[in-house]
Order: sequence, then C-alpha cells, then structure tokens
Amino acid sequence: MRLARREKVLVALAGSVIIILIIFHFIVFPVFENRDRLRQGLKAKKATLDEMIAMSAEYKTIKGNSQGLQDILSRRDKGATLFSFLEKEADSADIKSHIKYMKPSVSQGTGTYKESVVEMKLEAITLKQLVAYLYRIERPEDVIGVKRISIKENTKEEGYLDTILQVMTLE
Repeated sequence: MRLARREKVLVALAGSVIIILIIFHFIVFPVFENRDRLRQGLKAKKATLDEMIAMSAEYKTIKGNSQGLQDILSRRDKGATLFSFLEKEADSADIKSHIKYMKPSVSQGTGTYKESVVEMKLEAITLKQLVAYLYRIERPEDVIGVKRISIKENTKEEGYLDTILQVMTLE
C-alpha cells in the first residue's frame, strides 16, 4: 500500500502531534505539578519554621521568668514559712487576737514548685485593719499573694467584718 504525498504529510503530522502530546503528558505536566507540589511543601515548612521560632522565643521568655522566680525564692530565709510570716504580720498589724483559725496546706503544682496555701479566718475586724493587713502580706517581690478572699459583715458587732483569706506562695 502506497501512500500519496498528502497522506504521508497527514500521517507525519498526526504522529508529530501524538509524540508532542506524549511528551507533554509524561514530561512537561509532571515537571510543573512537581514544582507546584514543592512550592506548597516549602510554604508548609516555612510556616512550621516560623512557628518554631515563635515557640523558641516564648520558651526563652518563660525560662528567663523561671530563673527570676528561682532567684526570688533562693533569697528567702530558709526557715521562714508562709504560716509564720502571716502570723508575724498579724501581730504587727495588731489583729492576731482576731484570728479564728489558720490552716496550712501544700500542694504539688504542675511545675517544679510547690504551692503553699494558708487559709485563715479573721473575725470582728474593721475595714481599716483588713486593708492594712492585706497591704502588709501582699508581696509580689516575694511571690506572696491573696488567692481568694471572702468578706462578710459580722453579725454580732456592727461595723466589723468577718474575713476568710487564702494566701499562697511558691516553694
């Protein structure tokens, strides 16, 4: 079977188109798809790196704060306890006789420090006495603070308050 010149040109043209389509399908398109996939992977890796850098900065800040806390705690008197501190300050504020009870407790926190809490009830004190006592015991520089406070009017004496305080510190 002999093909005419026009038919040979058409067959050659069809063959060329098929070869070009095969080249595009198996070489060019996969290269572009791979490039796009690599770009997406690069974006994801960059986002992960940015997140890691932010977390590293946060870790350094927390570690610095922890070291500062460690320095504060190491400056405290070794024998001093929260209970004795509160008792001494109550004596200085002239409200020791108004203390109904003091209950110390220690709980293990999630970190390396223990939380020491003293719950105390003060009966029949004036607002001025309470404010003066709170001013004496709140010490951020020593990591001592009031965790919870409940204030009620004293039912027996008018103008006086009954207070339950939870004071905490870290050890």
